Amino acid sequence: MIESISQNVLHVVQLLLGFTYYYPLFMAYLWTIGALWFYFRYEYRNPKIIRLPENPKVSIVVPCFNEEDHVREVIGHLMSMNYPNYEVLAVNDGSMDKTGAILNEMARRHPRLRVIHQAKNQGKSVALNTAAYLADSDYIIGIDGDALLDHNAIPLFIQHFLSESRVGAVTGNPRIRTRSTLLGRLQVGEFSSLVGLIKRAQRVFYRQLFTASGVITAFRRSAVQDVGYWSQDMLTEDMDITWKLQLRGWDVRFEPRALAWILMPETLNGLWKQRLRWAMGGLQIIGKYKGMFLDWRTYPVWPLFFEHILSVLWACSVTVVLAAYCIDLTVYIYQVTIIVSDVSNAPETSSSSVNSMTSLLPAYSGVIIGTTCLLQMLVSLLLDCRYDHQLMRYYIWTIWYPFGFWLVNMFTVIVAIPKTLLRKRGLRARWVSPDRGITHL
Repeated sequence: MIESISQNVLHVVQLLLGFTYYYPLFMAYLWTIGALWFYFRYEYRNPKIIRLPENPKVSIVVPCFNEEDHVREVIGHLMSMNYPNYEVLAVNDGSMDKTGAILNEMARRHPRLRVIHQAKNQGKSVALNTAAYLADSDYIIGIDGDALLDHNAIPLFIQHFLSESRVGAVTGNPRIRTRSTLLGRLQVGEFSSLVGLIKRAQRVFYRQLFTASGVITAFRRSAVQDVGYWSQDMLTEDMDITWKLQLRGWDVRFEPRALAWILMPETLNGLWKQRLRWAMGGLQIIGKYKGMFLDWRTYPVWPLFFEHILSVLWACSVTVVLAAYCIDLTVYIYQVTIIVSDVSNAPETSSSSVNSMTSLLPAYSGVIIGTTCLLQMLVSLLLDCRYDHQLMRYYIWTIWYPFGFWLVNMFTVIVAIPKTLLRKRGLRARWVSPDRGITHL
């Protein structure tokens, strides 16, 4: 009986091992092929600077919470966009530092700048909603309080809205400017490989995006109004607004030429908090929109939903396999201890049958997945080096990505599952100042 149960457990672990190996391998090639297709079909011949037949007014919204270290640089940078007709709305979301005073001082010097003060911190979604209500334009560009929007980004966004009335949002291409530590350099490759590469592939295969990056996305104001603005209880408001728009039939696009230079965590604690919030936000999407299958009209978004479910299952299966190997190693050490001490007749000294799971994997499996990862990183950096000419110098650092970030992302999903399930429904998502790393290039 016990032997039969152990064999069944072994078969389950064997299947999980195959899934943990082949799923990222398959997705890596799918993303790489899709990104190359997107690049040569939509991107290769397009100029990086364009001229529009008309210049409708645009509102650039900058939610700010305790941004005294960055707000002067960010707002000052926005005052010199290569576009004639825009305003900047800075929302001081109850900051407890000098952010409000700095914004007031800058507003006196810059007529384009309007400052909105909220008495207390209410979260990024409320800040965005407030600005959207007060914006004096049909198009809104949202950026973070530490982001430097590229001077040529506005026309690149607006061309999509002018070309098609069902375009509800266009997300841009965030570039990392914290590059002084190993964590910062790894994220340079990650944002090309995972953000840029995957968004290109999703637009090719699904015609949908999982996330329009909150750090740089332009919206059609009427589309945002149509879906009821940003949700106040979602930890990742950018994921949620993306799904709300697409489920209502709005088109969400990716514009790789529209850049924003952003700051990212360069400490393990800051990275963990950021990725845990992202993981919990992704799980909130699953819980909130699982009922969409009752409406067949939402079918274009179904592949994205299933892909995300598979990614969560992958993180869980990796954890199970790692636990199985730990148990296997413990049993092996125990067996060796018995032999050495000559306490009794020990069982076979070979590792338990979990190690036989390697029969599911091809020879040189580690070399295959390592080479695939490096190939994916190489393609992604080559695609984006058109916009960030220093990218290739960080390729050598990407060899550490699978060892570090895969584990971080996997464990954050595992921790996020119970935290998301136990989170009180309807609780407003408020923010704190994140780890912004070291700011010089």
